[in-house]
Amino acid sequence: MNENELKAMRNSFKTVYDKRKGILNDPQVKNLQEKVINIRKDSIDNNPELIESLKKSFDRNDIDYAFASNDEEARKLIQDIIISESDENDNINFDDSNPIVVAKSKSNTLGEISASNFLKSKGMDVVETDLGDRILQLKGKDNKPAHPTGPASHLNVEAISDIVSKGLGKDIPPNPKDIMDAVKKDILIRLSDAKIGLSGANAVASEDGSLVFIHNEGNISLISLMKTHIVVVGIEKIVRTIEDAISIAKLETIYATGSKVTSYINIVSGPSKTADIEKKLLKNMYGAEKVFVIILDNGRSEAIKSIGECLYCIGCGSCIVTCPVYNAIGNDFGFNNYLGGRGVAMSKFIQNTETSVSSGLYKCTLCGLCKISCPVTISTSEIIENLRAETHKEGLYPKKHDKFKENIKNKGSPY
Repeated sequence: MNENELKAMRNSFKTVYDKRKGILNDPQVKNLQEKVINIRKDSIDNNPELIESLKKSFDRNDIDYAFASNDEEARKLIQDIIISESDENDNINFDDSNPIVVAKSKSNTLGEISASNFLKSKGMDVVETDLGDRILQLKGKDNKPAHPTGPASHLNVEAISDIVSKGLGKDIPPNPKDIMDAVKKDILIRLSDAKIGLSGANAVASEDGSLVFIHNEGNISLISLMKTHIVVVGIEKIVRTIEDAISIAKLETIYATGSKVTSYINIVSGPSKTADIEKKLLKNMYGAEKVFVIILDNGRSEAIKSIGECLYCIGCGSCIVTCPVYNAIGNDFGFNNYLGGRGVAMSKFIQNTETSVSSGLYKCTLCGLCKISCPVTISTSEIIENLRAETHKEGLYPKKHDKFKENIKNKGSPY
């Protein structure tokens, strides 16, 4: 990030911080926080059991599903489903003149597996339906998000106006409403031929076989109306019941935006159906004819064994809002779509130890502000400190540390 982007990001973070500070001490919020901590602990401690329950529930609800052990398997599954569904329904010739259009929503899990870039490399037209993600998509290079729920938080209105004007080939004034209207119009036109929807989910209820989505823009509703809805979720998103999932959704909204409730909470428990004619069940009314869930591990099982607490995360981004390192250097502190210290810790398991070192394992100041601001009180700084000890034993640490060590030995100072 450049200095202008850092300044814009800090202003955005201050807005969120100021907006939510008045409600975080509300007794109802405190009770919800305690409830969610117990839900997340239960879901991680009993993950294998919940997965088995989820499989049975998906079968009952006519939801197709598959497991992906890593990012490569997940991408291949997405590609195969898209091609199979498009070929079966539309007899499409897969070439640049007639690309498959995929309507995609904001998802850190999809960002983790680089789903958009992969599908684009296969000749597909991926349309980001979230306003922030669409702005970054139009930006092109250096389009890493700045916040999990506000990906374009590091861009001011003038910068966004310039990006959208160039991307759409129109002169869009630096006015938020004008920018929103122009992007919305363009997205709806591009989605006119889309039949594939691709998203993550905020939580999955194992006993009910239900997927829970929260959003303010209404774009998830668009995606769930596509002929085929593909959902990619990490195994840590599985909880016991819809009620548990809604509790997580409410707490995430409070910490991410400062609002007590989001505009939309969608629950998908299977393909579209109706029973309005003699109570006889008919499939394929308005919504998706097929719902396909890809359940992703990608290092999570190993992470649960080692840093299970890290998987409690509900994706609100509160930790980076108050992180002094993140506010100083921005999204260089983190890994892929996983930002800040928790992202660094997760990168060890999603990729490898060397990745965690390069993505910022030694940038953290261990101040502990992330835990104080975290709704589920993840001890990220302690996790970082323990991972540093492990990498030191393996000899994986920044090479300049060798020079510091040598200087301390010879001069009594690292410099």
